[in-house]
Amino acid sequence: MQSNVTQRIRLLERELGVPLFHRHSRGVTLTPAGAQLLPYAQRIGSLIGEARRAATNGAEPQGRLTIGSLETTAARRLPPVLSAYTTAYPAVDIALETGTTAELLSKVLERRLEGAFVAGPVAHDDLVTEPIVEEELVFLTAPTAPPLKAYLRRVARGEIEPKVLVLRAGCSYRQRLEQFLADRGVTGLRRLEFGTVDGIVGCVGAGIGVTMMPRAIVAAPLRERRIAAHTLPPREARVTTVFARRRDGFVSTALERFLECARRAR
Repeated sequence: MQSNVTQRIRLLERELGVPLFHRHSRGVTLTPAGAQLLPYAQRIGSLIGEARRAATNGAEPQGRLTIGSLETTAARRLPPVLSAYTTAYPAVDIALETGTTAELLSKVLERRLEGAFVAGPVAHDDLVTEPIVEEELVFLTAPTAPPLKAYLRRVARGEIEPKVLVLRAGCSYRQRLEQFLADRGVTGLRRLEFGTVDGIVGCVGAGIGVTMMPRAIVAAPLRERRIAAHTLPPREARVTTVFARRRDGFVSTALERFLECARRAR
């Protein structure tokens, strides 16, 4: 098997007229030409997989469905959708990958995901989006924190050192929070990055810092008064979760039915 692969690589190198790998005692590494070719090879592999799905696509959903989602959407919005879908279409194997908006859109563009639930708006010529749900963003603090205007005044006077608790770079809520504070002259932010929403909520409640999230996502800790929510001006509070997919991507029956379930759950 290995010799067959090696032979094919050498044939490709002869056809292109450039070496693709440096061969040495520890194995092989890509040459600059090989590194340039790699994205095209990955794209071809994705297209072959998409073509296979198109050729085997039938009226009844089946096979594998690979989608992405924001962690907040996956934790709070998708469970009833997934429950209804898997009950109705048990022949479909769903692979759900979570990430930030930036990470998920990159994977959709690379055809590694058939689509993803991300924060809108999304402006990209190669993508189409469908609004799924509109959320209200709120500014979150510890229950003992002052009202929002008073908090921002104290920050401006240097009485409070602003610490923002956020998910990793590429998170749209993080970008909205930082822009909100920057518009009010709050700069020099100290950022504490977390891997989960629950981790952020717990630390906000403990008074370690502040954050911004959809109100519906933190409904339970708000009811239990573990955190406090501060209403934002309407133009800054609205955020829409959209489903993004490639404009030229194949839409399988499995994906079509999944989106129908998502629309019914709005």
